[in-house]
Amino acid sequence: MRQLSEYINNDFKPFSSTESVADVQDFFADNTYSHFPVMDNGVYLGCISAVDVETFETHKTLTDYRYALEGFFVRADMIWLDVLEVFARNNANMVPILDKNNSYIGYYEITDVIKFLNETPFLKETGGIIIVEKPTADYSMSQITQIVESNNGKLLGVFVSEANAEKVQVTIKITLGGMNEIIQTFRRYNYEIISEHDEDNYLNNLKERSEYLDKYLNM
Repeated sequence: MRQLSEYINNDFKPFSSTESVADVQDFFADNTYSHFPVMDNGVYLGCISAVDVETFETHKTLTDYRYALEGFFVRADMIWLDVLEVFARNNANMVPILDKNNSYIGYYEITDVIKFLNETPFLKETGGIIIVEKPTADYSMSQITQIVESNNGKLLGVFVSEANAEKVQVTIKITLGGMNEIIQTFRRYNYEIISEHDEDNYLNNLKERSEYLDKYLNM
């Protein structure tokens, strides 16, 4: 599998702090970036937002709007999940990359990170998805793992997909073997199954037909 660092991009150079607002507006008009990095004598200052630039006076330079720069970035050695979090937290489709000495080395585009994500076993490998829910105070990641593995399932990935003060939803991807047994074991441990499954649909259809037959016989 490729390393995320192989997706470092340098197709466009960062803006200089002396760049005219008019030129920056033209750049964003021609490209779909939400942000782009700004440098001053080789030092990364932050990112300028495409939305903010639209409100700036065209005859000025980025130096006049240093207060509007957003200072987010990632490190070259960060794992993909942390990189994805920076994208999400800043509503960006591009993030600058700095090395350990804070030198600018390029940027990631969200489309490339998604490509990388698609190569992970969680998305690439064939398997089944189960979404379970339990009160926040009661759920246990180790218990979830144990339930899957005790039913001869193999975990391909687990993450908390939704959480609040009351409940936690956990998305689990497993190899397909023993899916029904795993679902029933989760229920025995008082996990609510949020996702729908063929086995459940079959049981629900039987229940609905049984209820319909009861109503018909009692007419």
